[in-house]
Amino acid sequence: MRARVVSLWRYPVKSLGGERIPRAEVLHTIGIPGDRGYALRDDRVGEIRSAKQIPSLLRCSARYLEEPVRDATPPVEVVFPDGVTLRSDDAKVSPRLSEVAGKPLTLVARRPASDTDFYARKEPFGLEEMRAVFALEPDEPLPDLSEMGPEILMELARFVSPRGTFFDTVEIHLISTQTLASLQRRLPDSIVDVRRFRPNLLVEFDGHEERPEQALRGRKLRAGTAVLEVVAPMVRCGMVTQPQPQLPKDPQILRTLVREQKQQLGAALRVLEPGVVAEGDALEVI
Repeated sequence: MRARVVSLWRYPVKSLGGERIPRAEVLHTIGIPGDRGYALRDDRVGEIRSAKQIPSLLRCSARYLEEPVRDATPPVEVVFPDGVTLRSDDAKVSPRLSEVAGKPLTLVARRPASDTDFYARKEPFGLEEMRAVFALEPDEPLPDLSEMGPEILMELARFVSPRGTFFDTVEIHLISTQTLASLQRRLPDSIVDVRRFRPNLLVEFDGHEERPEQALRGRKLRAGTAVLEVVAPMVRCGMVTQPQPQLPKDPQILRTLVREQKQQLGAALRVLEPGVVAEGDALEVI
């Protein structure tokens, strides 16, 4: 099974719109340098928050003002819905983001994994909270997260993200053009846009499989000079339904994924061997 890299994406601030980049180094743990380098912290609770809880964050976007190197987080520029731009080191940026969110937030940079209190959950996270995060209807089951493995699930039981990162699970997220096209055929009245799903790698596989990445669980891939391992399917949350610039709110996207695909779309990947990936590079199963 072979494929090529169609586009690469990074998201300077967790839950804000991201930026397409032509090439990227791919590293252990942090994935693409600068990806989710920043996040928003709820000042009242002391916990990192995302568009899962605050969908209005998706109305903003961010871009780096200089290229991140390894685990550094250089300043970013945040673009607000009214077109105003503020740097991350501007004292006005957190108050403006709080206005968008409707609650007090502070823009914070990623911290070392040793800062356990920074990443620790301060509020209970039980079944009710999980159902809210996954935006489930009363008659819909919780998604199966077991393929992520006990190590990741135990980490996420205590911390809002794997320590040292602002990822939901692991460091790389891949979606194929075939998977998006398959969903679009089933939802002809929807806009199935790659931006709804926030991958790092959009790839196009050879062949005619509708969701080719689903057959790659546990396999190793070479993308450019990097080697990646497919850990598990990506379980989707309510963010895929929320409005963004040029994209309307669309609950049918998640309802369809719950009903037909166990709430899965795309794949979560771990970096085994760091390397460089560029648009147009071959991706092959090894």
